[in-house]
Amino acid sequence: MRALLPAYAQMRATGPVGRAVVVSVWGSAPQAEGATMLVDGSGAMAGSVSGGCVETAAAEEVRAAMEDGAPRLVRYGISDARAWEVGLSCGGTLELLIEPRVPEEVVEAAAGPGGVVVATVLDGPEFGRRFTVDDNIGAGDSPLSRAAAEALRSGRSRKAALQLPGGDAVVFLEVFPRPPRLVIFGGVHVAAELVPLARALGYHTIVADGRPAFLTRERFPTADELILGWPDAALAQAGIDSATAVAVLTHDPKFDDPALLIALRSPAMYVGAIGSKKTQAARRERLREAGLTEAELGRLFGPIGLDLGGRSPAETALAILAEITAVRYGAGVTRPAG
Repeated sequence: MRALLPAYAQMRATGPVGRAVVVSVWGSAPQAEGATMLVDGSGAMAGSVSGGCVETAAAEEVRAAMEDGAPRLVRYGISDARAWEVGLSCGGTLELLIEPRVPEEVVEAAAGPGGVVVATVLDGPEFGRRFTVDDNIGAGDSPLSRAAAEALRSGRSRKAALQLPGGDAVVFLEVFPRPPRLVIFGGVHVAAELVPLARALGYHTIVADGRPAFLTRERFPTADELILGWPDAALAQAGIDSATAVAVLTHDPKFDDPALLIALRSPAMYVGAIGSKKTQAARRERLREAGLTEAELGRLFGPIGLDLGGRSPAETALAILAEITAVRYGAGVTRPAG
């Protein structure tokens, strides 16, 4: 929905706008949960729910909902005779939530900084009712809050069977994650290779260092931000939230240790540090002596990066970003013991 906000503003200027959103997929359906298509009263469309297979049929459903004001669920699948009629011959199945108006909660979440889940009841008490869960208020104790927090961690929208105050329900958790950020402390050669790789994957990149010679635009022409300063000031300026990965690359204890003390006590989704196993063992002991708990030390990925076998700066950068990606999507990467 975020990418459709400009189109929504244009369409909304001429009248009401409804939408279709993918709430579940099976098989080889071409779009993931959360894919959205907007439709206005004239039938004009923006966005996609199937890459072209069922857009026309879905738009008809949206216009019908706009006329009667009632949301509905529709399903298109290869086992359904109508699937061939509407063009869904890819072998998958799509379930769409059809809404007569784009919910204001969704527009606000899409336009905001992220960290929000809009939950819509699909089956159970009060079909169509919406709840908004913001990660600023924490996971909470309710099944909905916990499910929303897990969906935010994965960054993916999904359906979930939950116990709501009114009874059992199936809820669509529409995720608006915070944009991913990569904070690199240490303007070394690996950092110069890491920045363009991360930007290609949509990360906002920040390079920080306390050494002016290492932190120049010539070395980092594509970085979003360069911050000159010691770890405490530089990381405070960068800001670290739950969508932030931190890579500490200076290989110098006077920079590495203070940066890791801050990062490992932050909500960062990932914290990694460069160095051999011997270096990591000595570093962990220093961090223990500085007051880090075993739980905090257990968050550290070091030696940083997946073991892909490469040794060049570019290969090391690839290994780091591969590990960050695996952690971001919950792929089960094990932190080295120490």
